[in-house]
Amino acid sequence: MDDQNRNLILASVLSFLVIVVWFIFFPPPEPVQPPKQDTAESAATTQNRTLPRLAQSDSFSTGATVSAAKEAPRIAIETEKLSGTISLKGGRLDDLSLLGYKVNLSDAADNVTLLRPVGQEGAYYATYGWAALNGVTADLVPTPDTRWSVSGNDRLTVSSPVKLVWDNGAGLKFIRTISIDKDYLFTIQQAVENASESNVELRPYGLIRRSGEPKDVKNFFILHEGLVRMSDGELAEDSYKNMRNYDVNEREGTPAERLEVTENGWVGFTDHFWMTTLIPSPGTAFRSTGKYYEQADIYQAETVLPVVSLARGQSASVETQFFAGAKEWEAIRFYEQNGVEGFVDSIDWGWFFFLTKPIFIVLHWLNQVIGNMGWAIIGLTLLIKALLFPLAYKSYVSMAKMKELQPQMEKLKEQAGNDRQKLQQGMMELYKKEKVNPASGCLPILLQIPIFFSLYKVIFVTLELRHAPWVGWIKDLSAPDPSSIMNLFGLLPFDTPEPGSIMALIFLGILPLILGISMWLQQKLNPAPTDPTQAMIFAWMPWVFMFMLGSFASGLLVYWIANNMITFTQQYIIMRSQGYKPDVFGNITKSFQKKSKG
Repeated sequence: MDDQNRNLILASVLSFLVIVVWFIFFPPPEPVQPPKQDTAESAATTQNRTLPRLAQSDSFSTGATVSAAKEAPRIAIETEKLSGTISLKGGRLDDLSLLGYKVNLSDAADNVTLLRPVGQEGAYYATYGWAALNGVTADLVPTPDTRWSVSGNDRLTVSSPVKLVWDNGAGLKFIRTISIDKDYLFTIQQAVENASESNVELRPYGLIRRSGEPKDVKNFFILHEGLVRMSDGELAEDSYKNMRNYDVNEREGTPAERLEVTENGWVGFTDHFWMTTLIPSPGTAFRSTGKYYEQADIYQAETVLPVVSLARGQSASVETQFFAGAKEWEAIRFYEQNGVEGFVDSIDWGWFFFLTKPIFIVLHWLNQVIGNMGWAIIGLTLLIKALLFPLAYKSYVSMAKMKELQPQMEKLKEQAGNDRQKLQQGMMELYKKEKVNPASGCLPILLQIPIFFSLYKVIFVTLELRHAPWVGWIKDLSAPDPSSIMNLFGLLPFDTPEPGSIMALIFLGILPLILGISMWLQQKLNPAPTDPTQAMIFAWMPWVFMFMLGSFASGLLVYWIANNMITFTQQYIIMRSQGYKPDVFGNITKSFQKKSKG
């Protein structure tokens, strides 16, 4: 076997192994299990003494609970990006829809619902309060079930904050002012006035409660969904599965559950494309905690701020922020630039973050310039190939020179006979004399592996590709090609196979077919190996890849097809410039002749 064929086989095997390893470590998402329903009245028998217990309403168990949730007065939230309401029961932010995002591609599809009130399946809300310490009892501070009154505006908009007031009747008056920006950031100012006869100590807190694991959680190795938090520059993530192992009694010294943040941080829940996050003011120390209440099946993230001491006649206030919305890179980056440390890392960039971040930034910029994400991916491919061109040039020049050395290599084989050591020494001398590196052809392939993984991560994780159209039938570049050969790509009146089914893997769409053809054409730049085993491997490789990658996101196939075609063009031009003329048409004709003879 000559060195060129060896390199080609090595490159193909490496590529094949990439796909096999990918399917081993990144299997398809597991079937989603419905969230548990529990009729427990309370989630735990022992709670941290500074925070309220779960209320009866948080068990999501009775019809009376649903009715009570519906009857609570509400304040409307109206911005260009958000629509919802705030419940005066607890001052809960518990009803929120994202106006710029639909649940599917149908024209009649509903907006994505992020927050849901208690009483609805998958209840999900944020609330704030004060924990009683010294000089005041727990029944004299607001809880997640306290009924607040509205003072002033009864509608939350970008230009009009709302003010909630609750007087405990014993000298303490609590005021909560909620405002919102043009994107997804709420600002909550909690104030307390002490007109009682004694000094008091209180501790402000914020919490997010989520009933059950989300139904649409992917359980996909490549994607983190669950608790996410930043603590003084350290990012920590915990899945819902891991949270279910938490000790509700909050064992001291368990860092996965409870962290003491000295200056900057945030904590919340992240989904594939959406997120809720509690954000104390920069420079504020706080305790960051994740909890799971087994009986009520509730996941909780909370921030507990330092103790506030109030003498008689004094007042105090604290300000925190709450992010609830889509993980739009520009919005999240803006918040990071304005004090929310490490907020861009709430997007799951993965192991190759040093590649995924710049790849996404360039892709985002190209999309803004071109106005279409599919063409932006092709533009990104051109840029990547341009960066790798010096290596590719050396590789293709080396391959062309290897072709020119074939007669001399055959002569060396005849002279060496069965003496492999003599043959290797002769080849090494020949390579040195002609300045040819037989291994240089593999380097571009090796560099493509992390780039491929990084681009897949970008396409799978980032919001910008969700429901992003390209051309014609490709309406969502983050999803597999919806066309199918079963109905002749829409010409016959048959439905396409269910996505993810075996039939969908067999009856491929247009993009997977083009991918297979592009790989096959790339092979035809060189004659088929004379060895029958090698020839068979090369003959089957494009079509094996075609079926294995058929269920991948359309955006990734667009990248791979563009990469194959650019590589074909580069290799063809460089080989001709070195005096070797690839006989593509002749190689194609010979491959069919061999098949007809067989």
